[in-house]
Amino acid sequence: MNSVANPEQLPIVELGSLDELWFQVAGTRCNLSCTHCFISCSPHNDSFGFLSFEEVERRLLEAVEWGVKEFYFTGGEPFLNPQLVAMLERTLAFGPATVLTNGTVLKPEWLERLRAAEQGSLYSLEFRVSIDGPTPELNDPIRGPRTFERAMQGVDLLVQFGFLPIVTMTRVWDEGQDHEILGRFRDVLRQRGYGRARLKVLPRLLLGAEANRTCGYSSSDRVTAEMLIGYDKSQLVCQHSRVVTDRGIAVCPILIDSPGAILGDTLQAANRSFAVTHGACATCYQFGAICTNPSHK
Repeated sequence: MNSVANPEQLPIVELGSLDELWFQVAGTRCNLSCTHCFISCSPHNDSFGFLSFEEVERRLLEAVEWGVKEFYFTGGEPFLNPQLVAMLERTLAFGPATVLTNGTVLKPEWLERLRAAEQGSLYSLEFRVSIDGPTPELNDPIRGPRTFERAMQGVDLLVQFGFLPIVTMTRVWDEGQDHEILGRFRDVLRQRGYGRARLKVLPRLLLGAEANRTCGYSSSDRVTAEMLIGYDKSQLVCQHSRVVTDRGIAVCPILIDSPGAILGDTLQAANRSFAVTHGACATCYQFGAICTNPSHK
């Protein structure tokens, strides 16, 4: 690692290794319109489109030579893509897969297929379910009426099929309340039969709908070249990940709609440095690894 800032005084991050490949399989289409969504996904947002099974398979084959270690599927709501189950079945021949879902549209027949696919694979299949708090009073003003109960029913279904979903919460409360909120959520999940609950708290990203709900990033919310001196850049998702979208390969799942985020049409073309000058880069710098999965605890 360089001991001095780069000559251009830009905070530059190289792709150190391509450990994770993300698929924006549902583009920006979602069945919900969450008021904190950093890419403003909704039932009517088609700024990014669906990926096809053929495109995902092509990228999986391309990923082999890069030594990709795991694959993430996101949206929008990934299960709105009618080919998602087949995509995941195919992906489990290449490595571990994780689906980021709101949990409200899951079907038993899908999970039955996916349970069988994981059992027949060397690799694991994870689910991350987004629920913003342990009560409807915390969650529903953000995600919409009755979304808490619908998402919890999705968690119930996942547990029924033998999965251990990671419940992810965007922090819409004071940080000092984390311990209380997590404890309450574990109690709620335990009462529903999920005794080994895995929870992950995410910081707010002041982009998209969240910028309208509260505020956007200020000019002081920036990473500088000096801040990267001695910093472990592997904490930044752009150092070890890329994202497949219907527009090309993006630098990270947070910035897909930001200027300069699409790096090229192939993984080779996307193997280049990126200046982490966006406000959201400061959030990633502060909290580290906000996109990847937590360990089992």
